[in-house]
Amino acid sequence: MNRLICLMGKSCSGKDTIYKNLLKDRELNLKVLRPYTTRPRRINEKEGIEYNFVTEEEYLAMRDRGLILEERAYDTMHGVWRYFTVRDAGLTDNENDLLYIGTLEAYVNLREALGNDKVIPIYIEVSDTVRIDRAVHREKKQAEPRFAEMCRRFLADNEDFSDEKLKEAGVTVRFNNEDLNECLNRIKTFIAAEG
Repeated sequence: MNRLICLMGKSCSGKDTIYKNLLKDRELNLKVLRPYTTRPRRINEKEGIEYNFVTEEEYLAMRDRGLILEERAYDTMHGVWRYFTVRDAGLTDNENDLLYIGTLEAYVNLREALGNDKVIPIYIEVSDTVRIDRAVHREKKQAEPRFAEMCRRFLADNEDFSDEKLKEAGVTVRFNNEDLNECLNRIKTFIAAEG
């Protein structure tokens, strides 16, 4: 691994869309560091694309073997869902810059595990109105919409990505995603300048 580009932001800020576009950019030549989760897969998600979906037992086995670099657990309306990063071949066998979607907490923990110079933060933001519209639209598409969990997550994100926490984590540059193309261009310029 050369550098880890850590893409983060509140739910429905457009991280997945930006992530996919950055991976397509041949000049950046980014590879994927895929996170793991024990949460159920959404209807439009595929194993090994957005996440490596694992059972609680698989998570415990990786933890017992000392493979987990950072982890978070959320007590959701549907039980405990874990999100974590594993020291796997995707991290150790790659000489390219890697792209990762995570939380502010994940960014801080990965920076501690891998080194300040190795982990670059990219914080995506949009207005709360846009986020809630996107969240409702996405949830309606699910076979079993989880609106209570959507609301819990929306409120939790406001605390998790507060201005104070962003400042404490050293995240000083923000990328507004009201206009996708403009946001992508700013991010690409930032990544190139950080290199």
